Amino acid sequence: MIKFLDIQKINLQYQAEIEEALIRVYRSGWYLQGEENKIFEKSLSTFLNVPNAIGVGNGLDALRLILRAYIELGFMQEGDEIIVPANTYIASLLAITDNNLIPIMVEPNINNFNIDITKIKEKISSKTKGIMLVHLYGQIVFDENLINLAEKFNLKIIEDNAQAIGAEWKGKRSGTLGDAAGFSFYPGKNLGALGDGGAVTCKDETLAKTIRAIANYGSSEKYINQYKGLNSRLDEIQAAILQVKLKYIDAENERRRKIAKRYCTEIKNPLIILPNYPIHELEHVWHLYVIRTKNRRRLQDYLTKNEIQTLIHYPIPPHHQEAYKEYQDFSLPISEQIHQEVISLPISPVLSEKEVSEIIKNLNCYE
Repeated sequence: MIKFLDIQKINLQYQAEIEEALIRVYRSGWYLQGEENKIFEKSLSTFLNVPNAIGVGNGLDALRLILRAYIELGFMQEGDEIIVPANTYIASLLAITDNNLIPIMVEPNINNFNIDITKIKEKISSKTKGIMLVHLYGQIVFDENLINLAEKFNLKIIEDNAQAIGAEWKGKRSGTLGDAAGFSFYPGKNLGALGDGGAVTCKDETLAKTIRAIANYGSSEKYINQYKGLNSRLDEIQAAILQVKLKYIDAENERRRKIAKRYCTEIKNPLIILPNYPIHELEHVWHLYVIRTKNRRRLQDYLTKNEIQTLIHYPIPPHHQEAYKEYQDFSLPISEQIHQEVISLPISPVLSEKEVSEIIKNLNCYE
């Protein structure tokens, strides 16, 4: 069986360095808010070329904290609106509603699955305070029109960069394009920890200090609590592991690009709709390689029978989830179509050329 994602094999590449990091943390006797976290935050900041990087508990918390900080700083208030893609993982919406803000869902471009920037302006109201971009599947979404919209209407651009670390737009890394960004280091991500973890990046020092305080029980000085805060901190073990793996992220992303290029150029079956391969190859990091087909179950069964594991990201759109039953009557036909047709192929830095060829061969033989 060709695994969808062999996390164990990915991490075993760096076994000696990871074990050394684990032993170092274990022997240090310091497991939270220590030197490992400081070193990783500095390395992440340097990698992205952004002034501030704050390690937090997970990717969802990263987004929650950004919005909460904007509320504490007075830029937003409960009941304000945040524009968000309708086609996204539910975490994007959860971060908004957890802060008692209102998600305004915008349909995607069906050719790249990301928010259709041309449809954002019509959704802006007097209560709109931000645009949450999601670089879905590791495919970057950004342009000059978005910058102009944000400037014209005084909106914050928040990047949900959980799936796109290392992607670029005009030479700038994702996670530095807007005002603030949330990262996830869930084990299956391109930069994955051995547990949960996340980070926030931003340019504004006041925002960074506020986020850091809120994530630490609302405190920037021990026993002095400025905010009704949270407990969301990246632990020393995960920081040390991420420091090891960050050194290899560009090389791993480049391997993903090469696999994606083969898929885009060698899969010729008219029953399968492929994602667009970008003109500038550094744009996307291909966290997932997602195709569309009219009979998804049949294709998935066929590939399983031929020893190729696939997954579906995601079978139910957020507005059809029970958690958001107040939105179930919304008409979002493009998002709904995508959720009915998508299937994710194996793509990872440890996928061999032979395995890639086997996947392509089977897809081209599918009838």
